[in-house]
Amino acid sequence: MLSGGLLIDKPPNATSHDVVALVRRFIGIKRVGHTGTLDPFATGLLVLCLGPATRLSRFLTDTSKSYRAVLRFGFATDTQDLTGQPLTPPRATQGLTEDQLQAVAQTFLGKQMQTPPMYSARKIDGVALYQLARAGKVVVRAATPIEVFSFNFLPDAQGRVIRQDQQGAPIVECEVTCSSGTYIRTLAHDIGERIGCGAHLVALRRTAVDGFTVDEALTLEDLQRCVMSGEWSGQVLSPLDLLRGWPRVRLGQPLANRFICGQALDISPDDITPDNRRPFPVAPEVGVAVTDEAGYFLGVGRYDHRTGWLRPQTVMPTAH
Repeated sequence: MLSGGLLIDKPPNATSHDVVALVRRFIGIKRVGHTGTLDPFATGLLVLCLGPATRLSRFLTDTSKSYRAVLRFGFATDTQDLTGQPLTPPRATQGLTEDQLQAVAQTFLGKQMQTPPMYSARKIDGVALYQLARAGKVVVRAATPIEVFSFNFLPDAQGRVIRQDQQGAPIVECEVTCSSGTYIRTLAHDIGERIGCGAHLVALRRTAVDGFTVDEALTLEDLQRCVMSGEWSGQVLSPLDLLRGWPRVRLGQPLANRFICGQALDISPDDITPDNRRPFPVAPEVGVAVTDEAGYFLGVGRYDHRTGWLRPQTVMPTAH
């Protein structure tokens, strides 16, 4: 049974669910899931899980993500992006400077609380916020913890950070790396409010998800061509490759048998090897990719440094 992952470069004007539906149709498999959505106007990397590997989706959603974004200054919108309606008439931007932008951007680095926008898929009492917003309702949303690891403005070929779009409005391009659950359009909105002239997002591209990059991804046209030529299965990542960067432990057969039966194991920390693409996590408990002696993927465990116990979380003994 096919099990693994696909990296897809989402086109604009398509929802993440549209992409999932097309992949299902192209490759003829029902179980396809994503590990984090993108807004319809946004483009970039979607990490998809196929077949039994969809059970790994929950381990891949809470990961860092990187974006390239374009912010437009002069007014905020109700959706915090170019698809929405202006909340105010155009506001003066003549005093906007690069130094001011840099200073304000620095205040958004690190751990913080962020209020999700009304036009978002976040749910309250089982109803998506965007459904309430479309019905004209505004509700109180609880702020959630996020972290912005880096925020850098990108100059153009002439070295300018601030340039003008076709309507003469100031725009800037930036790169952001942040925790899962961060709304880049909310960052754009909040930066505009902090400066005082308003801002909204006009372009967004996800460039990386926890070690995977959009340069490795297939467009939907690429995938369709691979399907027609019978070569698409070579593009599928193994379940173990989906856990790129995770520390790993290799179990001998007796322990492997106990693991796939759901039993906790007493493991030495020396038996766990970090992946060279990411430092070993410093935390009381860490997720670990588990294989047998031959390197076949058995599942995901949770290792407790305090007790030395490895406890199975998801077992997949048939996924290689």
